[in-house]
Amino acid sequence: MSLPKTIGVLALVGLLAGCASDIEKIRGVEATGGTPFTQAMTEEYRQLVDTQTAEADWNDAGYFAREGLASAKGDIVLPEELGNWDLPPESIDELTAARGRLMRALDSGSRDSNPKASAHAQRLYACWVEELEELDTDKANACRNEFMKTMDELEAKAPAGVEPNKYVVLFDFDKSNINAAGKAVIDQLLADAGKAGLTNVHISATGHTDRAGTEAYNMALSLRRADAVREALINGGVAADAITVAGRGESEPAVPTADGVKEQANRRVEVILQ
Repeated sequence: MSLPKTIGVLALVGLLAGCASDIEKIRGVEATGGTPFTQAMTEEYRQLVDTQTAEADWNDAGYFAREGLASAKGDIVLPEELGNWDLPPESIDELTAARGRLMRALDSGSRDSNPKASAHAQRLYACWVEELEELDTDKANACRNEFMKTMDELEAKAPAGVEPNKYVVLFDFDKSNINAAGKAVIDQLLADAGKAGLTNVHISATGHTDRAGTEAYNMALSLRRADAVREALINGGVAADAITVAGRGESEPAVPTADGVKEQANRRVEVILQ
């Protein structure tokens, strides 16, 4: 994660001092509370910190240390948001689709059913993103390949009883068009619906937003998102009268935040296949 270009000398000294303090804290912290996932996530972030300090990348080391300290307190830290990183444009689609794949596994219960593998996948995704920002292609590819392998294993071990018919389509900030990650989710939904027979299913799509913007605007945006999913499903062969849509605006966040906060996990359409 790049330092702001205009940061002053005194501010830079202060920031690096804060990073060093957080780095020392994560090296000694004991994650005894929280859940097995947050405990595993603490250790994964500790490994990221060690990697970054070995490379003398104090800014990213401090950033990952803060995420590790939050995990140690029992907080759920979500996978990296791409808007926070200065990434090569050609990498965005693949990273977005990969984040959607990871979020789907996490939202389907893998944090509880397979906490260590889930935490490992999240760390590998962060590694992939960070190394791409640094333009270190070899290290980025190593993290990417291990991430893909870990996701294959994680999905193969998914418990049969964990909401197999719930899908989450994520959206970019203030957008209702379906991005690459959302298309991957919808393609999977259509494949699953096809197994049951497209004429024998009922699908509900409920739109949501984060808490940036007014309540009225977000209600309308959540409906536009639900309608976009509905249109994609119709184009995929689902009968229009088999789909119901609703909007919840900002009233039911997946991740509770203060008013005005932009949070990717809340910009979503939740789809139920029956």
